[in-house]
Amino acid sequence: MLQRFTARAVVVGDRAGTVVPDAVLDVGDGVISWVGPAADAPPVPEEAEVRQLPGVLTPGMVNTHSHAPMVLFRGQGEGLPLDRWLREVMWPREARLTPEDVEVAMTAASAEMLRHGVTTSVEMYFQPERIGSAVRATGARAVVANPLIGLPGFGTFDEQLATAVGLAGNSDEQVEFGIGPHSAYTVPLPVLTQAAEAAREHGLLLTVHVAETATEGNELLATHGLSVPALLAAHDVLGGRVLGAHCVHMDDGDLELWREYDVAVAHCPGSNSKLASGTARLRDMLDLGIRVGMGTDGPASNDNLDLFEDLRLAAQLARLRERDATALTAPEALWLATGAAAAAIGREDLGQLTAGRRADLVHVDTEDIAFTPVGDVTDLVTHLVWSVGSRHVRDTWVAGRQVVRDGISTTVDEAALRADVQTRAMRLAGR
Repeated sequence: MLQRFTARAVVVGDRAGTVVPDAVLDVGDGVISWVGPAADAPPVPEEAEVRQLPGVLTPGMVNTHSHAPMVLFRGQGEGLPLDRWLREVMWPREARLTPEDVEVAMTAASAEMLRHGVTTSVEMYFQPERIGSAVRATGARAVVANPLIGLPGFGTFDEQLATAVGLAGNSDEQVEFGIGPHSAYTVPLPVLTQAAEAAREHGLLLTVHVAETATEGNELLATHGLSVPALLAAHDVLGGRVLGAHCVHMDDGDLELWREYDVAVAHCPGSNSKLASGTARLRDMLDLGIRVGMGTDGPASNDNLDLFEDLRLAAQLARLRERDATALTAPEALWLATGAAAAAIGREDLGQLTAGRRADLVHVDTEDIAFTPVGDVTDLVTHLVWSVGSRHVRDTWVAGRQVVRDGISTTVDEAALRADVQTRAMRLAGR
C-alpha cells in the first residue's frame, strides 16, 4: 500500500543542502517512489495511508563506525589514553562477554540510535550473528563486520576470517555482513592481505582502524620503513570496498594513497576529541575527493551514539583546524551523516530522500524556538546542524516501517533493556 508523507519540508541529504518546502514524499514497498512540492504531487489513491507531519523529513543517518554493544562499558576507563583504556579496561571486560551480553547490548544501542535518527550503522564487534539478530529486532539496518583480532578466547585469525566469509551468504537489505580486522598494529600483515582478498572476492565491506593515534604505527614504521597506509597498499589490502576508521594522522602521501585506491574514511570527531587522538584533515580529504562519512565510534569512547553531536563537532573542528569559518558548511556537515556516509560504505540506496532509495525517514519537530526564525528554507539545514539535535527527533521509519513514534521505540521495550544492560555491565566490571 502506498504511504504518503506531507511535511513542512524535505531535506534531501545531498552536498548542496537541497530543501523541498511544503513537500510530499511517497513510499511503496519500502522505497521512495516520489518526492517533491505538494503542488506537483501525483494523485493519491483512496487506499493510501497519508501522514501529515508538522516538521521536516530528513534521511535516516548512517553511522559509518560503531562498536555499539560497548554500551555495556559506557563511561568506564574515563581519562585514560587509548592504549591503557584498551588494555586495562576494555579487553579484560570483553574477555568475559557472553553472546547474550552482546545481543542485549546491541538491541539497546540500536534502539538508542533509532531515537537519534540513525537508521544504519557499521558495527565492528564480536558475535556478529547476535548483532544481526538485535538489529532485526529493532528494525534498523547494519553492516556487521566480523572482527579479526588476536585476543584470547576469540579463536585463531583463520577461524575468525572463516566466520566472516561464512556469514556473507546471510546478508540482505537489512543486515549486511563484512570483515573488520582491528588494525595493522594488532593483526599480522599477511592476515590483513587474506582478509582483503576475501572481501574483494565476495564483495564485502572491509573496515579497519587506521592512524587513529600519533604513535600506534611507530613500531611498524621502524620495522618496515612505511606508514600504515603505505603498508596496507604494499600488502594489497587496499582496493574494493575499504573503509578506514579515524584516519587522523595522515600525511600528504597517505591521503594520496586513499585517493588513488578510493578508500573511504569513517570520521569520528567525538571519539577522537575525547581520547585526545587528534583532529583529522577533513577539508583536505574532501578536496581530494576522498569519500568521508560520519561515525560515532563506540559508546565507551564517545560516550554516545548521537550523530547530530558528531556532525556539529566535525564542522567546528574543521573550521578551527583551518582557521576558516567556511571550511565545512552546514549542508556539508549534514551530508557527511547522510548521503556522503551512505556513499562511504557503498550503499547508494540509502542516505538521501530521492526516488528509488530506501524509505529510511526521520521526522524532526520544528515547533521549537530552536527552529526560529526561518527567513529562507535553507535556514532549516543551518538550524539542523547548529541549533537542534536528536532531542527534536520525533519519529523514525526504516523501509517505510515506523520504528520510533513520538520519541519511543515501537519494536522493543527500552526500559527493560536498560535494566538488563545495567545488570550485565556490573557483572562484567566484576561488581
